Amino acid sequence: MREWQDETWAIRAQVERSAQAEHSVPVYLTSSFVFDGAEEMRAAFADEVPRNIYSRFTNPNVDELVNKVRRMEGAEAGHATATGMAATFATFAGLLRAGDHIVSGRAVFGSTHTLLTKILPRFGFTHTYVDLTAEREVWERAVTEDTRMIFVETPTNPGVEIADLGALGDLARERGLILVVDNTFATPVLQKPLRHGAVIVIHSCTKFIDGQGRVMGGVVVGPADLLADIRTFCRSTGP
Repeated sequence: MREWQDETWAIRAQVERSAQAEHSVPVYLTSSFVFDGAEEMRAAFADEVPRNIYSRFTNPNVDELVNKVRRMEGAEAGHATATGMAATFATFAGLLRAGDHIVSGRAVFGSTHTLLTKILPRFGFTHTYVDLTAEREVWERAVTEDTRMIFVETPTNPGVEIADLGALGDLARERGLILVVDNTFATPVLQKPLRHGAVIVIHSCTKFIDGQGRVMGGVVVGPADLLADIRTFCRSTGP
């Protein structure tokens, strides 16, 4: 990965210029993409070659967004969704199984709270809330033998509470847990959770990444193996 500053990646991480030699990346308003033959199509659907197939899976414009965010965060891979909450739900559903336990910061976005308390329990997920600013010992006591993930939003929306990512990163590494950080309010420009032990970073692009209240979207970034599970979930369920 080139050692460019965030401002450069935000501009230079673009999809390849087409034969039309356009100055700006065009909007790809297409549901699907064509193939030169049946074998190329088979290999694409089997994930043997990186290839746009269907815009619910990938699309050049979406790929560019993911590439910008993952490079600014310093992540290996990423996936975009229609909204920030879709990114959050896909992270839970793509990485967890029934019976898994989540330790979460108590201060979370309202819809994330609803997800943790009303929706995920219907599918066998449990959670424990911990005050975001609690000492590490409090977080440790919340971890059980079924805990698979620590989830925090920092800074929080709208209370702007701050978590100690270094302490949580150390705890997650020691216990073999996935630390997921919702980095929406800070953006990759101001905070890079992966440097502090996070494994997965989530963004609601609806907030500061868009910045002008015009669009909705979400992005998840992290290691390629975990993103493959999230991508598989999204590909079949369509968030």
